[in-house]
Amino acid sequence: MHTLVALCAVGAEKILGNELKLLGYKLARNAPGRVTFVGDDDALFRTNLCLRTADRVYLQMAAFDAQDFDQLFDGVYAISWQDFLRKDSRVVVDKVRCYKSTLNSEHSIQGMVQKAIYTKLGDIWRMQTLPESGDEVDVRVYLDEDRAYVLLDLSGLPLHKRGYRTDGGIAPLRETTAAILLQLMLWRRKMPFHDPFCGSGTLPIEATLYAYNVAPGFGRRFALEQLPIFDSRRALEIRRAEAEKIRTDVEVRVTGTDIDPQAVERARLNAEHACVMAGRALNLIDKSDKVPRPDFDVAGFADITAPYEQGLIIANPPYGERLGDADQAQQLYRDMGALFDSFKGWQLGVITAHKKFQECIGRYATTLKSLKAGNLDTIFYMYTGEEKQRAAKHRGTAHGNRRRAR
Repeated sequence: MHTLVALCAVGAEKILGNELKLLGYKLARNAPGRVTFVGDDDALFRTNLCLRTADRVYLQMAAFDAQDFDQLFDGVYAISWQDFLRKDSRVVVDKVRCYKSTLNSEHSIQGMVQKAIYTKLGDIWRMQTLPESGDEVDVRVYLDEDRAYVLLDLSGLPLHKRGYRTDGGIAPLRETTAAILLQLMLWRRKMPFHDPFCGSGTLPIEATLYAYNVAPGFGRRFALEQLPIFDSRRALEIRRAEAEKIRTDVEVRVTGTDIDPQAVERARLNAEHACVMAGRALNLIDKSDKVPRPDFDVAGFADITAPYEQGLIIANPPYGERLGDADQAQQLYRDMGALFDSFKGWQLGVITAHKKFQECIGRYATTLKSLKAGNLDTIFYMYTGEEKQRAAKHRGTAHGNRRRAR
C-alpha cells in the first residue's frame, strides 16, 4: 500500500475526500488544500484518471522529523530514489511549504533536498555526474511543525488541464473548480443544468462529463507514465474499466448561454473536444456510442427563462478583478436579481470574488462557501429552497450571513 497526497482548492478538502472514498481509498489526514490517503498500486494511475476535484496527485516518499539540515539530508537520502527515477531524470524540487518549523528558508531546503537526491543516486549508480537529459521529475516538500513530507509528482500538468479546452478566453474558470461547484450544489444528472455566463463552456462541459460518468483524465497523459514504476499494461486495463462505466443511455439536460458569440463558439468547440475524448474512451471497449454535447446559445441572461419547473443554475460572472471594473460588476449583479424571477423553482449558485455581491443582487444566500480559486479568494453563494426568496433589507442581516460563512 502507498501513502498519497492529493491537492485541491483550499476549502474543497471535504469534497475531494468524498471523491477518494467513493473510489475506495482510505483517508489519512487533511490539511488546507491537501488530502492524504492510502491506496494500492492502481491508485497511482486511477486517481489521476478519475479525480474531478484534485489539482495534483503525489506519492509520499517519506515522512520524518527534520529540525535541522542534517536530519533533512539524511531523511531524503534514505529514500530508494533509484526505484523511481531513471539515470537521466532531471529532478526539480518545484515547491517547498513551511509551517511552524525550525527550517524555514525555502531556497535552502530546495538545495539540500536536491543535493540529497543526487548524492543518493550517484552513490547507487556509481556516477559522479548525472546527465539530467531526460524527463523532468518534480518533487515537493512540506515542513509541518518540524516534520518533513517528501512528495513525488505523479500528475505532471495540473489536473484541471483535462486536454479538451484549447481556448479558455479571458479569465476562465478552472475545470476542477467547476467540478467542485457541482458537488457543493449536490447536482445530479436528472436535474436540468444551465450556465448563463458560459464563457468557454467549462461548467456545462464538466457537468456533461459528470452526468455521463466520463473520467476527466481520458484526454491526457500523466507524469507517472514516464517513471520506472509505471505499469502500462495495468493502466490500459484501468482505462478500459473506467470506459465501461460511461453511460450514454441517460437523459441529461445541460445548457449554456453567453452574450458574446465568440465565447459561445469557443464553448461549442471545447465541448466537441471533450465529447470526442469520451468517444475515444468508448473505443477502448469497442463501443461506437457518442456522448451527447451540451447545448450552447447566444443570449444575455436577462433574455432567458426557465425551460423547466426545476433545475440548477451555476454562474461565474465577471468579478470586476480582471474583467471590466468594480462599478460595472456591481451593476451586473444588480441586474442578475432578475434570474430569481426568470427561474422560479430553480436553485442558484454564483462564484465571485466581489465583496458586495449579496448586497448588489438583493438576496442573501442559504449557504456560503469560501474557495481559493487560482490566485483569487472567492465565495460561492448557494441559493436553495425557500431562503433564496428572502430579500436583503438591512446591514444586520448581512452581518448575520457573513458570520455564518465563517
